[in-house]
Amino acid sequence: MNKGKLVRTSKRLSLHLRHAPERIGIELGPGGWVRVEELLTALSSHGLSLTRAELAEVVAENDKRRFAFDETGELIRANQGHSVAVDLDLPPADPPALLYHGTVERFLEAILREGLRPMNRHDVHLSPSVETATRVGARRGRPVVLEVDARAMAAAGHEFRVSANGVWLTARVPPEFLRRTQ
Repeated sequence: MNKGKLVRTSKRLSLHLRHAPERIGIELGPGGWVRVEELLTALSSHGLSLTRAELAEVVAENDKRRFAFDETGELIRANQGHSVAVDLDLPPADPPALLYHGTVERFLEAILREGLRPMNRHDVHLSPSVETATRVGARRGRPVVLEVDARAMAAAGHEFRVSANGVWLTARVPPEFLRRTQ
């Protein structure tokens, strides 16, 4: 599959596995899982013919590892980033001392005043490295990277979970745990 089709297909999967499964007539089951054959049939009936091998290529080649198959290979889900109600059944985890969040300057004042909130998602997404947070922030313009004192947050009782692709999730990050890195 060429890179353009890979990106377009990944975006379409994100739409349906994270935000709008009803648009193609699928329902996400417990953990956000859907049967692979059901997804392929629904996509095909809505203009995206995709083979199982092509789907596997999108899952394997997605630069952010947004999707995963279950251990049987019969189910697929988005690893995180849902705006629809989904319990990913991720256990609490002890975070590293520092995590990072990429954003852009126009949001900085509000973030430093109110902290990080999930907005239309279920959780705030945090990166384990400055490099990853920089790439995330760059999607909307010149990136600004915020450092999150995850160790202090955890000590204060905030819960963290980590998705299959290494994205750290938490309900919110109060402003006192944030510091601009640049």
